Amino acid sequence: MSTTRITASELFASQQERLALRWLAGQERGDQRILEAVNTVARRPSLAGYLNAIYPNKVQILGTEELEWLDGLDARQRWETIHKIIDFRPLALVISKNQSCPEDLRSAAEESDTPLWLSPRRGHELLNHLQYVLARTLAPRVTLHGVFMEIYSIGVLITGESGSGKSELALELVTRGHRLVADDAPEFTQIAPDVLDGTCPELLQDMLELRGLGVLNIRQMFGDTAVKRNKYLRMIVHLSKPSPTPGSSGMERLTGDLGSRRVLDLDVPMITIPVMAGRNLAVLTEAATRMHILRSKGIDPAAAFMARHSHFLERAAS
Repeated sequence: MSTTRITASELFASQQERLALRWLAGQERGDQRILEAVNTVARRPSLAGYLNAIYPNKVQILGTEELEWLDGLDARQRWETIHKIIDFRPLALVISKNQSCPEDLRSAAEESDTPLWLSPRRGHELLNHLQYVLARTLAPRVTLHGVFMEIYSIGVLITGESGSGKSELALELVTRGHRLVADDAPEFTQIAPDVLDGTCPELLQDMLELRGLGVLNIRQMFGDTAVKRNKYLRMIVHLSKPSPTPGSSGMERLTGDLGSRRVLDLDVPMITIPVMAGRNLAVLTEAATRMHILRSKGIDPAAAFMARHSHFLERAAS
């Protein structure tokens, strides 16, 4: 799992247009103010919030009430409060609604190289947007080996050993109307307790590598509808080479080779499909995806068959 981080300069550049941000102080060393995901674990979980001198947020928002509160302090308390806020080394201070910035706050930010921004947005808009952006940016993420596809509107990761035919299967699925998200190294981010969002690294965008053909640009070959920017991971299809000593239980013959794989903090359903000559892996993968959709709706054909079989035996015995 990779450690994610963001600097004040990167956050400003990514949100400048959306939030109409302007630098007031601390711009020269904005790239030295770094927020890492590992640092958020031991601290108060709020990444962005209104000015708080007791449990400081990493991005402190100063709205009308916060500035009025500062103005109500005597000179010594005001000086101590401002320097206490600065000493916590926030990623940035943001003043909302284009309010006039107190000169002592600007001077303290400039002297300490603390990024100080101004925005015309209201405080709650800044809070909601920055909290979402920071939480998503710093969310746990991992890179897995495989091909990530959208099949029947759900995200399916195709895994297997090198040479098992993952890319060939992906190409056939694309020709059947499904969409490619990422080949070889999809990145998965846990954006919610039960949601893994899969994306493609910028370097590999739209590309699919096949032995004998090289690198193919799926967007150019099949059009914009053949690729997708991101998708939530719901299922894993694992391609396995058949065992030298084949054998499976009767239950596996009924239910399929079902299991799960731990990805970050989630157990993702996984079905294993043996790769053998003459098998149509694209059809099998589509069928496995349809079965997963049915099971997610509470429909289990194997359980229904076993119930029917038990009923048949009971009827025959009577």
